[in-house]
Amino acid sequence: MRISGRVSSGLGRAHVFMSQNHYQTQFKKVLGVGAWPGTLNVEVGTENKLEFRSLRAISGLESEESDVSVEAHKIEGFERDGRSFGGATAFKGRICRDSGDWYDCAILIPDLTRHTSTAEVISSSFLREILPCSDGDLVHIELKLA
Repeated sequence: MRISGRVSSGLGRAHVFMSQNHYQTQFKKVLGVGAWPGTLNVEVGTENKLEFRSLRAISGLESEESDVSVEAHKIEGFERDGRSFGGATAFKGRICRDSGDWYDCAILIPDLTRHTSTAEVISSSFLREILPCSDGDLVHIELKLA
């Protein structure tokens, strides 16, 4: 499955969640290494809205069934110091900009999110630097089939 979209700025809060040891341990199981403490937001293009909606359905955020067969990894939430950190679903894949090099990544769909067309992409590297990319740049994500 391939999803394309444009890089966009987020709220700048992902590092708070991404740097938690409980999450990092689980990201290592998905990526093979720890994740960069942040996400790359990708606004999914119109031509891939159905594919992204299928990922949201697999994650339990949409009511319909998904006939897409991609590898999904459950990221468990936790509580620490009276604060709740929610779970998510990760879909392993790889990302590139234009016809550049491919880098391992995963689309992360939090259990609690307002994003309905924004893919949050995690990687072991700072994607804005290694791709390189800026807001508005087109990127492509290929997900691993189950």
